[in-house]
Amino acid sequence: MRQIFLDTETTGLYPAQGHRIIEIAGVELVNRRLTNNHFHVYLNPDREIDEGAQQVHGITLEFLQDKPRFADVVDEFLQFVSGADLIIHNAPFDIGFLNAELGRMERQNIEHSVLEIIDTLKMAKEMRPGQRNNLDALCRHYGIDNSSRTLHGALLDAELLADVYMAMTRGQESLMIDMLDNVQAEGDGGFELTRSKPLVVLSANESEQAAHDTYLQALAKGGACLWTQ
Repeated sequence: MRQIFLDTETTGLYPAQGHRIIEIAGVELVNRRLTNNHFHVYLNPDREIDEGAQQVHGITLEFLQDKPRFADVVDEFLQFVSGADLIIHNAPFDIGFLNAELGRMERQNIEHSVLEIIDTLKMAKEMRPGQRNNLDALCRHYGIDNSSRTLHGALLDAELLADVYMAMTRGQESLMIDMLDNVQAEGDGGFELTRSKPLVVLSANESEQAAHDTYLQALAKGGACLWTQ
């Protein structure tokens, strides 16, 4: 299972008003374990940055003047996210900007490149209704150190989001983790089962089957029994 935790910073709030992405960061997890694979780039937006946005992320237009444009990195970015689950906090915001950038190049929407898009803000609102569910609030709730987050930055936020998501879903995927304990990574990035013996299935004998039927009949006396249907 490959997951990409993604965040962007932008020149403003609305892509429909011509605002652009100025930073993209993605952090990779494979089977709920961080890898050393990540994507991080600053982008020249070829437009001014709204003052309010700059106060949030601290990125200046002067800093971005020598940075690549989205068209320069789009192939590398799509290759990085291809075939993965994309996990984003407040996904409609980032997806809207990504699709606007892709649309300028007449490329397909990002949904065509990934398996699934998961919005952790939506998840958090369902788990914690009526409470603050921004990234800082979730870090405090789950005891995740975010003391270095004085400004919004895409790479740090993507890393924090990975920690938050792991805490939010802890226990929900325990069965999968147990299965992955029997999996060993190969050198080429694939996986193979490490079980040394074939799985043995033992069928019930006649007396065991008769005892089972008697037990189900006793259950059915108290009302409808699903297993007798």
